[in-house]
Amino acid sequence: MIAVERKVTAAAAASEQQGAAFVDVASADLFYGDAASGILALQGTSLSIRRGEFVAVVGPSGCGKSTLLKLISGLRRPSGGHVRVAGEQVTAPLKTVGMAFQNPVLLPWRTTLDNLLLPLEIVRPHRQRMRRAQYREEYVETARQLLAKVGLAGVEDKFPWQLSGGMQQRVSLCRALIHRPQILLLDEPFGALDAFTREELWDVLQTLWSEQKFTVLLVTHDLIEATYLADSIHVMSSRPGRIVFRADIALRRPRTPEVRYRQDFIGYVHELRSHVGRARLLHESSTPSP
Repeated sequence: MIAVERKVTAAAAASEQQGAAFVDVASADLFYGDAASGILALQGTSLSIRRGEFVAVVGPSGCGKSTLLKLISGLRRPSGGHVRVAGEQVTAPLKTVGMAFQNPVLLPWRTTLDNLLLPLEIVRPHRQRMRRAQYREEYVETARQLLAKVGLAGVEDKFPWQLSGGMQQRVSLCRALIHRPQILLLDEPFGALDAFTREELWDVLQTLWSEQKFTVLLVTHDLIEATYLADSIHVMSSRPGRIVFRADIALRRPRTPEVRYRQDFIGYVHELRSHVGRARLLHESSTPSP
């Protein structure tokens, strides 16, 4: 197994010792286009995440949930406010982030193993090491172990078209974790799957997170999914998006399917639904009639 390389600056170490958030989004605004004629996607958005925490964000469609992921990953810079990770301002795409989406986005001409190794061919310092046989063998072994953990041992030489949708999504999740990121950003990764496969993958993700303790930000429309997986859930307003409600989920881990039938679990879901419903109603009432 490849050892994890974690470079922590003096500023980052000091900030975490003082209890500062690992991920800190403070009063962030983001315009698509210019301020005069563009779209204001986020306004005054603030979110704090502790190292190793599992956080979910829910809200009406188009409220800026995916935009928030772009800010944290460094794919977009805020128009106002700031985004910090480990005490440092995010000014460029982060190498310590893994991402998975609703569409697995596997390259059809690459095998499962080669799709899984793709980030290592791009992200430094892994891409230099991949040219050396010794390191490549270690990376391949790490990839095989990841596949085995998600129930995909033996599919290394299969192409995407030979895998089911659930299997492809497992590969996508493994690919997001192959370089041992500190942060895993998930944008509706299970939204296109059938109910049984989706719930099975919830447990796969929970197991991987409990073993590796990376920090997770999950964007989802599924309130049951959010309540089952997350330590805390944040509800966003309609566009321009901002965090309007936070629920801390006091359910013991590891969580099993039976917990979804408990009254406290159902209570969390109903409370979240009411807050999302209010945000949607506010959006509809503020939208001008044609």
